[in-house]
Amino acid sequence: MASDARGATNPMPRFPDGFLWGVSTSAHQIEGAADQRDPSVWDAFTAEPGRVKDNTTAAVACDHYHRYPEDVALLRDLGVGAYRFSISWPRVQSPGGLDFYDRLVDELTAAGVQPVPTLFHWDLPLSVETEGGWLRRETAERFAEYAALVAERLGDRISKWITLNEPAEHTLLGHALGTHAPGKQLMFDALPAAHHQLLAHGLAVRALRAAGVTDIGIANSHGPTWPASDEAADVEAAGFYDVLLNQLFADPLLLGQYPEGLGELMPGDVAADLKVIAEPLDWYGINYYAPTSVGAPQGADIEFGGYTFPAELPFSVREIEGGHPVTDFGWPVIPEALTELLTSFRDRYGDRLPPIVITENGCSYEGIDDQERIAFLDGHLRALHRALEAGVDVRGYFVWSLLDNFEWAEGYARRFGLVHVDYETLKRTPKASYGWLRDVLRAQP
Repeated sequence: MASDARGATNPMPRFPDGFLWGVSTSAHQIEGAADQRDPSVWDAFTAEPGRVKDNTTAAVACDHYHRYPEDVALLRDLGVGAYRFSISWPRVQSPGGLDFYDRLVDELTAAGVQPVPTLFHWDLPLSVETEGGWLRRETAERFAEYAALVAERLGDRISKWITLNEPAEHTLLGHALGTHAPGKQLMFDALPAAHHQLLAHGLAVRALRAAGVTDIGIANSHGPTWPASDEAADVEAAGFYDVLLNQLFADPLLLGQYPEGLGELMPGDVAADLKVIAEPLDWYGINYYAPTSVGAPQGADIEFGGYTFPAELPFSVREIEGGHPVTDFGWPVIPEALTELLTSFRDRYGDRLPPIVITENGCSYEGIDDQERIAFLDGHLRALHRALEAGVDVRGYFVWSLLDNFEWAEGYARRFGLVHVDYETLKRTPKASYGWLRDVLRAQP
């Protein structure tokens, strides 16, 4: 049974004073107004038939570009302290593109909501991609220049910044498997894209510091990896998958080194680049959705969680046994895995781990009376509180997402929002989960 935030059945534990509550979105998924910005890799990708399951695009999406005052009012009424959004690099490249973010930031600050921008959430300018994209070192340098430009314009009103969102997924899905933009199927030859994103992060941190920013993080996706069995082959495959998901992007940032055997696969002067990549962070963002069961290869392509994993991979993703509920995406709902993840990060990285912020956590369900989403959020907030009680330094929590939106290669078939969007009329309707979270926040200190 989901908790009643007002204490009727099982009140939500109280989080520490100053704990930052927020919700998240990304530019390409909600803004629309594609004619008011330069093209991105996602515009080119969605123009190819069959790339998106319902053959839709984000040309209009939620039309947040024109309706942002209504969406900020929803944030204000929800009672969150912060709004994590992303800034579209293709929009900034277009004439007057930063003007929109000027208006949005002013609207947020007037509403008492802290703006928390992400500088890159997968929508690379198409012009940058045609020059080599993340496979080219110069893209990291251009990203730092872009970061400096944005900070110069908005830094007087924004203190908390995120450099990149989920470089692991952008590497795996966009460059290794080809199921996301830019649609490359390079398998392990995609590793340079990982390195150059990490280098871009480090260079952007330096650019933001030079602009006077003192509160910088990154949003990396992580989750526990569970071997499908105790058999040696399954344990070995799970260990390899865990390195790719939980260490390839965290170790360079927090330890200044790649996991064993991966550094020599990266391009350029890796030792020098790692000094840049490991620029100190003020906090570490974790996007968490579900654990993953992994075993040895099974000799066939595997469809799981909306993605296809080719047979030639040295691991296979499996169903998690135990009768756990699943989201509309097919992802298992296991809140205690969040506690496990956070305590394992504390144990692995020790004093090298800065304070943590959960930068995304959410689920896909249909319906406006979304009791499943309420149960999901309730369970995960309690799991997060247990991590706090275990001594993990967690400073904030952002729900994904404020609005139903364009869910990448799934199109509009998956709904993660606290607010329902009618894609014909663009009408916003707060769901039951919106009201539930509003009550939870009102009951917090």
